[in-house]
This record gives sequence, C-alpha cells and structure tokens, in this order.
Amino acid sequence: MLPMLDAWLGLRIRAAELGRQLLADARQSQACRILMSIPGVGAITATSFATAIEDPDNFRKSRAVGAWIGLTTRRYQSGEVDYDGHISRRGDRHLRGLLYEAASVILTRSSKESYLRTWGLQLRERIGFKRAAVAVARKLAVIMHTMMKTGEFFNPNAGATT
Repeated sequence: MLPMLDAWLGLRIRAAELGRQLLADARQSQACRILMSIPGVGAITATSFATAIEDPDNFRKSRAVGAWIGLTTRRYQSGEVDYDGHISRRGDRHLRGLLYEAASVILTRSSKESYLRTWGLQLRERIGFKRAAVAVARKLAVIMHTMMKTGEFFNPNAGATT
C-alpha cells in the first residue's frame, strides 16, 4: 500500500508543478492576459482558446468561431420540414466544455456586471439555464476571438445600448 501512496503523492506533486507552470506561461502570454480579463475565463480556458485558434486571422469573421467550435444549432431541411436542432458539436470538445463552464460562471458566480451577463440572465428567464449558457458560450467565443484580433482587454459595457 505504501508504494501506491508514494506514487500517488508523486503524481500530485507533478500535477501541482504543471499547474503552476501553466499559470506562469499564461501570465507571460499577451493573448492569454487579454482573454483572462473576461470574468469567468481563467488560465486553462484562455490557454486552450489561444492554442486552438492559433492565428485570429484564420477566421474572416468572428461569428465563424462559434460554428467552428460547434456551438451553433444544427439545421435540418428536407422538403417542407425546416427546423433548428441541438448544437452541432463539431470541433474541439474540450474547448467547447471549457467555454460552457466559463459561461456558467458568468451566469451564476460572477459579481461583475457586464452586458454579457445581463444578456445571459435575460435569456435564462426565457429559455432556461442550459440553453442560455450555450448561447453565452457561443457569444463568449466570438468576443474572445475579437479581443485576440484587436488586442483590447474586455470592456464590460462594450455591447450595452444606451
């Protein structure tokens, strides 16, 4: 039993070391610092997004990022039948999960008010939490791509109408 506990301790120490290294690398990266300015987006989500996107110029429009990750609805058309289904689930499953988690944090635990949170909470009242979280995750992906492209930090009032 003691050798297994020693191996487990070694794994825990190595995991903690890799976590510290990831955080240090994220703080040194300009793209990750920009993305981490969004409430709910941490080092892992920012690093995963920046790594998946690589070059923001790969996408002509920021709206295409949501579809690339698989957060847009799947459309079914046949004859007179035409309806939107569930999300397409194309692209990086891990990144999609991280964005959903960040959206959930924005909707539930974020204390900072922003247009994204306000929009998501209004949407949650109409269509439910899970669908609203997917919509916020898609919009978050679009915002993150735009931020990487422009190099600007998150502005909580950027989408607010006066």
